[in-house]
Amino acid sequence: VQLQASGGGLVQPGGSLRLSCTASGRIFSTYNMGWFRQAPGKEREFVAAITSAGGKSMYANSVKGRFTISRDNAKTAAYLQMDSLRPDDTAVYYCAKQSMTYRDKNYMPTNYYIPSMYSSWGQGTQVTVSS
Repeated sequence: VQLQASGGGLVQPGGSLRLSCTASGRIFSTYNMGWFRQAPGKEREFVAAITSAGGKSMYANSVKGRFTISRDNAKTAAYLQMDSLRPDDTAVYYCAKQSMTYRDKNYMPTNYYIPSMYSSWGQGTQVTVSS
């Protein structure tokens, strides 16, 4: 599975953006997906994850209540709706798939937030929140 993130840009504080992650390959629907971000000089950090069937999602505390992850398996795409954006949300955002698949399509492993659980990282998309 190859992934490509898009939808980033410059937005004012309080604004919204919707990021898309498009995938090649019919097996997209078998993988849990995640969004991460990396700001200059900082390590890559977890943002959100969603199970392969889309029934369960997890969020970093810093984005909970402001961001929403979703997916459309028919379109082999995942999304990150970002509302109430703040300057500290500025980063390059990446999508990735978890390396393992699970029989339960709504199972989320406990270490969902660790980057090493993911593979097939797409090229990132820059999000800048500034007035």
